[in-house]
Amino acid sequence: MFTETLSWTRQPENFRIEPDRVEITTLPHTDLWQRTYYHFRNDNAPVLQAETEKKYFSFVVKTDFSNSAHRFDQCGIVMYLDSENWLKASVEYENEKFGHLGSVVTNHGYSDWATTAIPADVKTMWYRFSRREDDYCIECSADGKEFSQMRICHMHEGAGKIRFGIYACSPEESSFTAVFTHMALTECVWKAHDGQQPD
Repeated sequence: MFTETLSWTRQPENFRIEPDRVEITTLPHTDLWQRTYYHFRNDNAPVLQAETEKKYFSFVVKTDFSNSAHRFDQCGIVMYLDSENWLKASVEYENEKFGHLGSVVTNHGYSDWATTAIPADVKTMWYRFSRREDDYCIECSADGKEFSQMRICHMHEGAGKIRFGIYACSPEESSFTAVFTHMALTECVWKAHDGQQPD
């Protein structure tokens, strides 16, 4: 089982790991962010990851955040290399009307944030994280079958051994239990580009 390969980068106080299911209960004031715009640096979200040197692969997981009900509560996929080099994708709770489906890429200590608003009644989301050497693709899906691209990015420190997996956090005064299922590691489904040739 994929869960047997996972280890904590930061372990939460309350969690449950089963062969086909992981539950993480967040603590208040946990988050991942570096500098940009807000100027603060948050680096204390619980992260559960596998380690690999494989240059080409895809990782799939289903997230359930039905229990989230406070602004910025979030859970999703992560590739956490160190405090200043990581990426994540998640749905963040915003209010009773909408949430934010988005991703953050942090290179050399500066984060960005790309989002789109989705209805608040969306309570589950699938993600697919793919690697092609030091380039990465993040996709999402409502049903685990049809995936849509969220972003393609380059990780300056992502060429060698990496760690990737799941995370959950609650940046404000809240807590919720995130549920992760259907985790699988596959051959890379993000195919080589077939258009313009490299320079």
